[in-house]
Amino acid sequence: MIPRYSRPEMVAIWSPETKFRIWYEIEAHACDAMADLGVIPRENADAVWKAKDVEFDVARIDEIEAVTKHDVIAFLTHLAEHVGSDEARFVHQGMTSSDVLDTCLNVQLVRASDILIEDLKGLMAALKTRALEHKDTVRVGRSHGIHAEPTTMGLTFARFYAEMDRNLARLKAAREEISTGAISGAIGTFANVDPRVEEHVCEKLGLSPEPISTQVIPRDRHAMFFSVLGVIASSMENIVIEIRHMQRTEVLEGAEFFSMGQKGSSAMPHKKNPILTENLTGLARLVRMAVIPAMENVALWHERDISHSSVERTIAPDATITLNFALKRLTSVIEKMLIFPDNMLDNMNKFPGLVMSQRVLLALTQAGVSREDAYSMVQRNALKVWEHRVDFQEQLLADEEVVAALGVEAINEKFDMGYHTKHVDTIFKRVFG
Repeated sequence: MIPRYSRPEMVAIWSPETKFRIWYEIEAHACDAMADLGVIPRENADAVWKAKDVEFDVARIDEIEAVTKHDVIAFLTHLAEHVGSDEARFVHQGMTSSDVLDTCLNVQLVRASDILIEDLKGLMAALKTRALEHKDTVRVGRSHGIHAEPTTMGLTFARFYAEMDRNLARLKAAREEISTGAISGAIGTFANVDPRVEEHVCEKLGLSPEPISTQVIPRDRHAMFFSVLGVIASSMENIVIEIRHMQRTEVLEGAEFFSMGQKGSSAMPHKKNPILTENLTGLARLVRMAVIPAMENVALWHERDISHSSVERTIAPDATITLNFALKRLTSVIEKMLIFPDNMLDNMNKFPGLVMSQRVLLALTQAGVSREDAYSMVQRNALKVWEHRVDFQEQLLADEEVVAALGVEAINEKFDMGYHTKHVDTIFKRVFG
């Protein structure tokens, strides 16, 4: 991922230096286990740890790979340069390249998951704070982009919190799904490496042994993982689309924070554009871009091919780095977001009283009017509000048929805003406990 959308902690997980360090640890722990089992001499296993503080030379490994055309062999050759050719002769004993590559990838994905889990918790904390802050800030709810009925800004933040809480559970499950390692040798039969070696290596790396691998760890696990990242990205877009709508000039119920010295347009000095949330919409697309290739990686020929390899070298760092950056950016947007309650009320009253139409409809049916007749009675008055911007309540009070059915006092009572917010506490208790 380009530096513009990257954060150092996540980038470091995917650096060549980190990868080679994990490869080294896999090989060294495997040697320890083999020595314990009497498969290789203890002194050879101990010799491998001479490289425990070595900074592996990426350029040198690349130089060797240019000849060998094999990345794992290039690394093992470089490792022998540090350990000694004779001492290192038992390194990789009975193992195959995928034992190193797949176990390393899953270690990296677990580490990336840990960062993303904390990112999600940070976003949820920001959403909860804003939800409590605006628990009773009334705004109009919309369906199809059209005024529907009153809600509160707090409920808007709360539903986004609940969605991210579900995503947190999904990500924890995806982390568990991907937390496996395999040291099972060619074709995964353990013919040349004892299963206890796998158990030891996985324990040291914080993984569980893959119950049955072929020559690779099954890619349905990875498909699950990247699918969850895609869902999280879509949930983020769900939030930022709402913010972008709120910042429209005709709406202006909320907006991204506009910092001192910030410029909105090279041509129009008056502009304050929702650039961060627009950017987040784009970043969500990039994360989702990993989902289909990850699913297509599940189908491999027989016990292994490497059609998945080039895909994962790209999508694993790109998707996790992008999502890490995006979650941090969205958290900042939520924390600093400007809310305009007065504009919310102005928008609510743009068509005065119209959002109370269902209350009147229900009251008429309860008063004995058929639903069809009640709907016609309410709609004919509502359409006048749409067309002429008159007051809905006044129209109803001037409609003899409605007054005859309900009475003046009952009509006026239907325009109490508190009716729509009476269960906010109940919903908040469900969401936040």
